[in-house]
Amino acid sequence: MRKTLIFGNGLGMALDPNLFSLDGAIGRAWEGEGIFDPETRALVRCCLVDDGDTERPHGEDDLDALQLVVSSCDFLDRMSQGGAHWLSLHGQQFPAAVRKFLYQTALQFHQREVVLPMEFAQPLAAFLHDTHSHVATLNYDNLLYQRMIEAYVLRGYGGALVDGMLTAGFACENLERRQGRTFGYYLHLHGSPLFVDQGGVTRKLAQAELREAGDVVGSHIVLTHVKHKPTVIAASPLLQSYWNHLELALAESEEVILFGYSGLDTHLNELLERRSPERIRVVEWQGAGEQAERELFWGKSLGKNATVLRLANVLDFTEWV
Repeated sequence: MRKTLIFGNGLGMALDPNLFSLDGAIGRAWEGEGIFDPETRALVRCCLVDDGDTERPHGEDDLDALQLVVSSCDFLDRMSQGGAHWLSLHGQQFPAAVRKFLYQTALQFHQREVVLPMEFAQPLAAFLHDTHSHVATLNYDNLLYQRMIEAYVLRGYGGALVDGMLTAGFACENLERRQGRTFGYYLHLHGSPLFVDQGGVTRKLAQAELREAGDVVGSHIVLTHVKHKPTVIAASPLLQSYWNHLELALAESEEVILFGYSGLDTHLNELLERRSPERIRVVEWQGAGEQAERELFWGKSLGKNATVLRLANVLDFTEWV
């Protein structure tokens, strides 16, 4: 029987909290060269939440404000008539600069040398080979993706899972089971900085290409405040396909395992409340709170009871069966 395994940022946080924290990634992108000129930096600072530190963006609340300003600039730019602009030159350039900044922030999760330990990856890969259970990811790194490629879980139609990314690029039809195939789905629910549109095709960049593609800006990344994530998903045919297939995955699963997921993405929680099987297990860091408190939190978030397992290190978990 299949299961659906949903992985959040806790996977990377268990390895290196500094490297995989959103605030750290924002800081590294902010200091990067060629993203913001001084005038655009000043405009960004004007958008930030006044929480005592407005030198740079820090988290999703700041990204929320930036997204609202970008949307407003886009709207005013579309209203331009006869060459007249409501926006200054910097205002016209602001949305592209912010999108490049968000893309560079997501890239920070790829520019690292740490890898998932084999003690964690091998039992998971064996379970996926045996059951063809589904995997869905919410994080922007490729920690799990790379290990599953190495373990041949992802190997075109010869692997246990398929994510629709073939040599010719992504197509929703690539996720259709034909000729008696029984593969499960590997779904990048919040996208990846590796996914770019080139020549009318959405393709996946190789890691080496990231270092050479300084001007590339991906359009399939859900790196924004939770309020805006459904809008970003709706604007991407690739992401829409992944979310549609998540519903199919849940429909044929006997259990859902939420691994290293904060529980704060309401668009996912609402889907799980409507579509998931009754059996839900949560594997999370014990520092998230006390047992009773976390069980209450998950019950409210998902609208159903969940078994909550709190660990000092979530990467010690191997009980996928």
